[in-house]
Amino acid sequence: MPPRHDPVHHPLFARFYARASRSAETRAGIAALRRELLHGVSGRVIEIGAGNGLNFPHYPRAVSEVVAVEPDRTLRRLATQAALRVEVPVDVVPAAAEALPVKSEAFDAAVASLVLCSVRDLARSLAELHRVLRPDAELRFFEHGLAPGPGMASVQRALDRTVWPLLFGGCHTSRDPLAAVEAAGFRIVSQRSFRLPERGPALPTSYCVIGSARRVA
Repeated sequence: MPPRHDPVHHPLFARFYARASRSAETRAGIAALRRELLHGVSGRVIEIGAGNGLNFPHYPRAVSEVVAVEPDRTLRRLATQAALRVEVPVDVVPAAAEALPVKSEAFDAAVASLVLCSVRDLARSLAELHRVLRPDAELRFFEHGLAPGPGMASVQRALDRTVWPLLFGGCHTSRDPLAAVEAAGFRIVSQRSFRLPERGPALPTSYCVIGSARRVA
């Protein structure tokens, strides 16, 4: 049994993700997307679902502190190791996005990177981010979600009802991150939709969006 402070425990998927994500940094161009996501971020930042810490090297020096929340024990251990290799101070915390162990209105920015697909309660997780951000603070997001066409969207919904979350650590392919962010009280400032990979057959996770939103007071 996992320790009680681990609200998420997917040991097999965590090991698979740790290997696959490192490969995708260069082969799939994810590192460049992380740089785009975090460009210009400053002040005190909270990141949910930090995984194995692949965002950490891309935080600008204007960031004074990163509180990196990761519920899975295996990924949290890797994130803690990654935090030791970067210049920006990073504090890796065992918690879930649905219950952030931090004070309200304590952060200048928040980061959600390939995590909103897998949180157990999407609305509650975004409500927590809204709570901990200062008024007009920024939420940066890089997520995959619902396909624009009905054919793939139907495939995504079928997968989400059956095998996909079981195989991929609770991931859901058909969530709509932009709609969820707006519903949580954020105003979308910028967003860019794209397919990953850009060429070849589309996957259920190919439909991505990257951008920023502001916390509405």
